[in-house]
Amino acid sequence: MNIHEKINYLELPAKDLQATKDFFGKVFNWSFIDYGAEYIAFFDEGINGGFYKSDLSVSTSNGSALIVFYSIDLESTQTKIKIAGGSIVKPIFEFPGGHRFHFIDPNGNEFAVWSDKSI
Repeated sequence: MNIHEKINYLELPAKDLQATKDFFGKVFNWSFIDYGAEYIAFFDEGINGGFYKSDLSVSTSNGSALIVFYSIDLESTQTKIKIAGGSIVKPIFEFPGGHRFHFIDPNGNEFAVWSDKSI
């Protein structure tokens, strides 16, 4: 749904679009639509968006915005990320409102996962 002056779409860099599809498909069950050799899009994943071919990556250490997923089971999600080729860069920690961890996808992009459920 397009809503006037609200965030509508998100675009992220990816060095390897196939690795992106494999990783997010395995961990979060995403599917993608290919738009040529340098762009893939995802839909209905909380926000619509895409990945464009780039040697750059996003990281909070570079001042990038942080995209945060929600999980009802942090440890299970963390395990799926590791199995799919991601790496944990900040293990599960407590913060006001719950717990979270940060991970890096196979392209070097940083994300986080949070939960308000007990671990």
